[in-house]
Amino acid sequence: MNNINFNKIKKILWIILFANLFVAVLKIILGYLIKSSSLTADGFHSLTDGSSNIVGLVGIQFASKPVDAEHPYGHSKFETLAGLFIAVMLFVLGLKIISSAFANLMHPMTPTVSFASISALLITLAINIFVSTYEYRQGKKLNSILLVSDSLHTKSDIFISLGVLVTLICIKLGFPPIIDPLASLVVSIFVIHGAYEIFTETSGVLVDQAVVSTEEVQSIIMSFPQVKNVHKIRSRGCNHSVYIDLHLLVEPLMSIESSHILMHEIEEKLCLGLERSVQAYIHLEPFYEESKLLR
Repeated sequence: MNNINFNKIKKILWIILFANLFVAVLKIILGYLIKSSSLTADGFHSLTDGSSNIVGLVGIQFASKPVDAEHPYGHSKFETLAGLFIAVMLFVLGLKIISSAFANLMHPMTPTVSFASISALLITLAINIFVSTYEYRQGKKLNSILLVSDSLHTKSDIFISLGVLVTLICIKLGFPPIIDPLASLVVSIFVIHGAYEIFTETSGVLVDQAVVSTEEVQSIIMSFPQVKNVHKIRSRGCNHSVYIDLHLLVEPLMSIESSHILMHEIEEKLCLGLERSVQAYIHLEPFYEESKLLR
């Protein structure tokens, strides 16, 4: 990923940070005013959206550093580490919400539901939908695992807000106040699920999980007439940067110059076919017909 993309990601994170802080403060203040534990929990969850943006900004700052002697592969995994940290924050928050919900189950309070509270919640819901959609699209466009992960975080906030909205409406219709802490438990499920999604996305990069299909890579490489066979295909990396190593079988008498040109052509076609930056490490092997081996 180049520095231009990193700068774009930083700008997006700043925009989303201010949007998330506005939403969080509005929900928390409103939650305390109407005595709604589910809305207050939702507000603190939104606050973690803002803190996750700050973590993302720090991660991107480190990830944008150029290659140096101690980091010959660059610093891009700092972006992944930032995403993993966001998952941990979400998981801890989910446990806190569960604890608070059980406490409120013992001493439930009836929230004060008004037109103003419903309207404010609808406004924050609209902002969250915009933020999540915008961040996800930009994350895919810029191949940023951090933006995509953070958009999943914000997406969980949308479902949480919908749950709180339904809770307030139910209380307005006469349902018992115990429904409010029960809604907080539902909030915690969404928070922990969001943490799990982000964790699986980021941990796969850190443990060098395969990022492209072996069959897809083989299909691209075998389209070259000079290639007789290919095996031992492995891949690792993330959305914006893929490392592939493989063993390539070619005619034994192919010149070094021709094989060098072939390897560059393969790498270029892999970039086009996989639609991402690819660095291929190719080990050349001589190919012998079975008939020749029998002689």
